[in-house]
Amino acid sequence: MATAVTEQTVRHDDGTAYAARVRQVSKSFGRPGAELPVLEDITLDVAPGEFVCLLGASGCGKSTLLNMVAGLDRPTRGGIDTAGRPALMFQEHALFPWLTAGRNVELTLRMRGVPRAERRERAEELLELVRLKGAYGKRVHELSGGMRQRVALSRALAQDSRLLLMDEPFAALDAITRDVLHEELTRIWERTGISVLFVTHNVREAVRLAQRVVLLSSRPGRIIEEWRVDIPQPRRIEDTGVADLSVEITGRLREEISRHGQR
Repeated sequence: MATAVTEQTVRHDDGTAYAARVRQVSKSFGRPGAELPVLEDITLDVAPGEFVCLLGASGCGKSTLLNMVAGLDRPTRGGIDTAGRPALMFQEHALFPWLTAGRNVELTLRMRGVPRAERRERAEELLELVRLKGAYGKRVHELSGGMRQRVALSRALAQDSRLLLMDEPFAALDAITRDVLHEELTRIWERTGISVLFVTHNVREAVRLAQRVVLLSSRPGRIIEEWRVDIPQPRRIEDTGVADLSVEITGRLREEISRHGQR
């Protein structure tokens, strides 16, 4: 079943609103008769304004699921509904090096049909939102890794989506820069009310950011456990509550990896 797109929210039969609904989704690759199952029977809801982290060992299908929610791929079985077209942010910033920071953001605005007279002002507002005020005219090579990811986040937000999909966007950054961007993402999420579905293999990152952590099994990926993170924001990686829950989730993840004979 193809991904269905609605304007603002997806609604359950009982009227409950969701930013995304994944229903009994399975995904396999390969030719008929020689399929490789990657995901199996995934059912997941993301509520409006909710921050959900998908966690699991490498190869469990996290990014595959995110790509299907984004509409870049289709499930083999099951269905996915989203509230409008999701915005997607990759691990690599994927900025166009021949454009300035501002022009990279403007490109998305132009594709959305925002009038030319409004694009510069809107791009500068989005850069200021990620604390890059004054960076409009900077080229990509003039920006640090963290700054490039901020521009990429601005560009994703320029899509004006109510659902932001993030595929390990901070994995390549050093620990200090990553921690700063955790703070920035939390601030932007709280300020905008956007829904976030965030893929990571870093347990502490998941607990640091999310309201809910969803653990996938090793391939084929299935949802095997969820945790509601009731620790108030702002959180720090070193906070006792974050550390304690991270230990619990890590233990469950290790059990799953051992069960499949992975290292």
